[in-house]
Amino acid sequence: MDSFIACHECDVIHRIKPLPAKVAAHCIRCGAVLYKHKPNSLERTLAFAFAGLILFILANSFPFLGLKIGSQVRQTTLITGIYELYVQGMQVIAILVLLTTVLVPFTQMMCLFYILLPLKFGRVPGRLPRVLRFLNSMGPWSMMEVFMVGILVSVVKLAKMAIIIPGISLYSFLALIFVLCAMTVSLDTHLIWHKWEAHR
Repeated sequence: MDSFIACHECDVIHRIKPLPAKVAAHCIRCGAVLYKHKPNSLERTLAFAFAGLILFILANSFPFLGLKIGSQVRQTTLITGIYELYVQGMQVIAILVLLTTVLVPFTQMMCLFYILLPLKFGRVPGRLPRVLRFLNSMGPWSMMEVFMVGILVSVVKLAKMAIIIPGISLYSFLALIFVLCAMTVSLDTHLIWHKWEAHR
């Protein structure tokens, strides 16, 4: 059955056919997208994952924002900001920020490295289906863009009280959002499943 695919929306079975570049196959019943042709998917996704890891390290290693009030300057990193939320009694918010902006993005990149690096060299990693399903389940928990919107709102409100000094971490975090989006879009899960089936 490797030459067939079921529609994710209405379960109609379709025969898989090769597609030209940048073309998507649609369900004949409901019109939902079945699969897309993504050229060099493994290479592009790996490149985005490596770029994302570098930006992730930068985003967590340097000051995120600085506040200058008079002659005093106070800077904070992403981790220290989460810690301040925790010690000020907002433990639930601190845990959510830690989960959605640090742990989930890092875990997503590690899962992709675990899956794609062996495939790049012609090998299939162990427990690939379980790791790939786990990777897909984490998608809704990656909310870095929501966190960035919250930061921008806070900056606007604080601008009248202090001079805002954006740090390297802020720019790295912003770039990381776009890189992770590109990483997700370039990933061809259909190709990964096909390679796993071919090696069974």
